[in-house]
Amino acid sequence: MSTRNSFIILATIFITSVIAMFYVYLMFPDLDDSEKEHLRIPWDIEDAKLLGLVLDRYKDRYYFEVMFGIILVYIFLQTFAIPGSLFLSILSGFLFNFPAALILVCFCSALGATLCYLLSQLAGRRLVRRFLPERAAQWSQQIDKHRGNLLSYMLFLRMTPFLPNWFINLVAPVIGVPLFPFAFGTFLGVAPPSVIAIQAGKTLHTMTSSRDAFSWTSVCILGVFAVLSLVPVLLKGKLKSKLE
Repeated sequence: MSTRNSFIILATIFITSVIAMFYVYLMFPDLDDSEKEHLRIPWDIEDAKLLGLVLDRYKDRYYFEVMFGIILVYIFLQTFAIPGSLFLSILSGFLFNFPAALILVCFCSALGATLCYLLSQLAGRRLVRRFLPERAAQWSQQIDKHRGNLLSYMLFLRMTPFLPNWFINLVAPVIGVPLFPFAFGTFLGVAPPSVIAIQAGKTLHTMTSSRDAFSWTSVCILGVFAVLSLVPVLLKGKLKSKLE
């Protein structure tokens, strides 16, 4: 498939998704004019605050409509590697109880990342090889080293900031990462950082920056989880060496 055809396919899918998002917007409960201006994708913490106040007013009467709207937008952002999902995670913590928010964020992250993976597999190979050849080649070498422990490796990557999530989602199918460890590793791996974002959402009205969601304590906790994700790899290596 040529680069031009890849762009056409991706643009068509993107435009179709935007139309679907607009349809959901039209089906949303009637809002005051002052509220409509805040019904948009949050790009910073102030946007998230204002959107949270609007949705909180309608959540009791339109609980599932509000939840479905957040799910759709979250998956849309993840699918097309658009920034903003962190603020939706914080917003989910503000609007919903902890178990519901955690399941929502993990599900949307995994499904959106999987759709991004499939889009890249369908039409992104030439784009990745054209615009990200060196970084893709470097990561491919790392994948080859962890080929026997891909699930643990994916868990580690999702818990740490070493590689951007958009890069992982786009490049994974191109360098031969199988779908199962990719999707399942994403679902489990995003849980620890999501817990921190969701907890921060409980105090959304006092936050001044997305940095407020991550304290040194939370960073240390993420570090512990990241190390724990590598324990199966270490145990497997020791067992293998003993058997040999």
